[in-house]
Amino acid sequence: MANSTTAVDRRARIAGYGVFLVTGLLFATLVTRIPALQDRFALGEGQLTVVLALVPVVAGVGSAVAGVLSPRVGSAALLRVAQPALALAIVGVGAAPGLPWLYTANFCVGLLLGVVDAAMNMQAVAVERAYRRSMVTGFHGVWSVGAILGSLWAAFTAGLAPTGALGMFAGAGPGLAGAFAVVAGIGVLVNLAAGPLLYRGRAVPQAASGGCPAPRVPWRPIIVIGTALAIVYIADSAVSTWSAVFMTGALAAGALAPLAYGAYQVTTVLGRAVGDFMIRRYGAPSVVRTGAVLAVLGLFAIVSASRPWPALVGFALAGLGASVIVPTSFSAAGALDPHGTGVAVARVNIFNYVGFVVGAILIGTVAELADLRAAFAVPMLLLLVVVPLAPRFSPSPLRASRDEG
Repeated sequence: MANSTTAVDRRARIAGYGVFLVTGLLFATLVTRIPALQDRFALGEGQLTVVLALVPVVAGVGSAVAGVLSPRVGSAALLRVAQPALALAIVGVGAAPGLPWLYTANFCVGLLLGVVDAAMNMQAVAVERAYRRSMVTGFHGVWSVGAILGSLWAAFTAGLAPTGALGMFAGAGPGLAGAFAVVAGIGVLVNLAAGPLLYRGRAVPQAASGGCPAPRVPWRPIIVIGTALAIVYIADSAVSTWSAVFMTGALAAGALAPLAYGAYQVTTVLGRAVGDFMIRRYGAPSVVRTGAVLAVLGLFAIVSASRPWPALVGFALAGLGASVIVPTSFSAAGALDPHGTGVAVARVNIFNYVGFVVGAILIGTVAELADLRAAFAVPMLLLLVVVPLAPRFSPSPLRASRDEG
């Protein structure tokens, strides 16, 4: 098939990469400085739980809001407003003078993050339709690169001395707001450059012929795809929250603890870097099925590990397997919405936050009642459910649509 993409499509693709990169950068910079926030506000375990849970819970609301607004104003307009606002809200978290301000800023972060997540995936699906081949996985790979950069910046500023040349970015006080302001500034600048290049316009309000209203997006297949997405985020929540604790406690390998999540992130990036090529060659159902099996094997290696190195291999396998399932979920959602309203993408995105919240509660509860090996066995068993769901990820023939933005 001849490539029918235009300069508009190519610019939208580059702009989308910028939006995904900035979102990963902002998110990782915030979450990796949570210990500094805990120290600054002397948060107890209960207060910290509220702070951590507030973002994904409210983000689900933000994603629903994006689903309502995108058919009316377009995802590009949402991104041009919500992403700079998200950057400023993150600075507000760092500058919060007290707990009420911290909760308020976190609420804003959650709401805006939900809007941005949904809207940027709408843009990615629109690019995929224009190119008529798998593209969304690559966008998520760029997000992962941004997250790694954000983590490195957070680690760098966390180790700065308050009296050094870069002391304005050090510590858990004003320096935290300064560290957040740097990435926020980068985010705003990238958004200003990328915003005009995104797909613009509203979704198609009516069917192509007869003037009939566009068909409603069905909930049943969204729930199936969303269930798989939620399961992956339960596993992701387990790894991101408990991997270091598992390495330190269960395997007495505290010195290697940071490598667990590092291995998971590196293979996530690698998997997403090649994911689109694998999907084009073997099809989305085969890639999702294989990814789920790899993730199960990785978690089994973690659960059964008696030494640190097999566990690290397990974390790497889990990251590789899970890496493609998340972006493929959004591609499958886009195929349910041929008129490009963005509603299906926004609805599926809600399951992202459902999985994260359920995972945090479920894994923490099992770890407390039993141990961390049993806790990691939970997502291992749940991921088996994704295997028979893989055929539902087979996309309908992609229809080029530049109105999805």
